[in-house]
Amino acid sequence: MARVTVEDCIDKVDNRFDLILMAAHRARLITNGVEITVPRNNDKNPVVALREIGDGAISPEDLKEDLIHSLQRYVEVDEPDEPPEAAIEGVSGPGLDDQITFDSMSEEELLRGIESLSPPDRRDER
Repeated sequence: MARVTVEDCIDKVDNRFDLILMAAHRARLITNGVEITVPRNNDKNPVVALREIGDGAISPEDLKEDLIHSLQRYVEVDEPDEPPEAAIEGVSGPGLDDQITFDSMSEEELLRGIESLSPPDRRDER
């Protein structure tokens, strides 16, 4: 494979845009010191990346997944959502065997409580 063309790699990756994104990402990885899987043959990093994809030395699916993870700012963790009641019922320990109850307050009661508070004493700093 003396000259690497997009046609050599297009059977591995259907979309040319995706191919270029993945090859550019792989070239950046090679620049950062990742070990290459094909002989370099005096080729530059983008050509080596295309050769790796074309030869099948690098899985396009793994490369695409790595590219996606490198671009994510916030990684989502897939954890099952547990209803709050189940989380409270699952709590155990000394003194926690009893039913846990919460105080509830209406807005009117809250406003009356806030209005009944006296403001802090004002200090004159002269």
